[in-house]
Amino acid sequence: MKLISKHLIDRIFWVSVFGVAMGVLEAIVVIYLRELYYPQGFEFPMSAFEMHTFIVELIREVATLIMLAAVGFLAGRTIIQKSCYFLYSFAVWDIIYYLALKIFLNWPLSLLTWDVLFLIPLPWLGPVIAPILVSLAMVYLSTNLLFLEEYSGGVRVKTTEWLLIIVGAGFVFISFIWNYSMLLIRAGFGTRFWNPVENQHFLNMAFSHRPEIFNWPVFLLGLVSVLLGSTLIFVRLHPLIRDPDDFLRNLQQDVRSYLSKILPV
Repeated sequence: MKLISKHLIDRIFWVSVFGVAMGVLEAIVVIYLRELYYPQGFEFPMSAFEMHTFIVELIREVATLIMLAAVGFLAGRTIIQKSCYFLYSFAVWDIIYYLALKIFLNWPLSLLTWDVLFLIPLPWLGPVIAPILVSLAMVYLSTNLLFLEEYSGGVRVKTTEWLLIIVGAGFVFISFIWNYSMLLIRAGFGTRFWNPVENQHFLNMAFSHRPEIFNWPVFLLGLVSVLLGSTLIFVRLHPLIRDPDDFLRNLQQDVRSYLSKILPV
């Protein structure tokens, strides 16, 4: 039995190509935005946007998610595969985005530099290393699940494993919106946030906000929970653990097969 089929390698390769291209494109869009709103270089507090410009930016973010989800839907066959390809393309996109900004603008200055990560439903803030760690965790989860799906023909994730992953993702999300959630609460917006007048007032406050402390305990708790849930799946199902002799034998056959195709006889 082949451990990794050519079909899987091809799909991961082309999804990677798409993610890289999307990451470079996103970086170029942000470079244009920074030329317009931050000609001296990006820093907090953010430059103020008009409400209609803010809405356009939200639409751009939604369109980006739809594009990544569409790639996952096209690349995968099952729900798990579609979700994994979406997560993988998202992670590649995000990592390449920061790499491209570093190449084009020499930004961020360090992995602890603060950035605006997302705007839906509230602005997500955090040091650059945080979304990169999340992206690496997404690559770890998605590629291993894709391998297990390909090898075994299907993966059944237990309830405990799902809960660890979903709850962990929730904690990561909370850590990213923590700053602006606290700002909403302290300002007493509550349900008034969706009132257009109040919304504009909140935007004015948001753009004058300067983050100082990232909620590392909540973030790390969430990240560890996701990694633990992912690892439990792999420990339970990975062929190297279930049948190491058969796994190593198939691995040797795969290596010989690949070498025979690329090396002269």
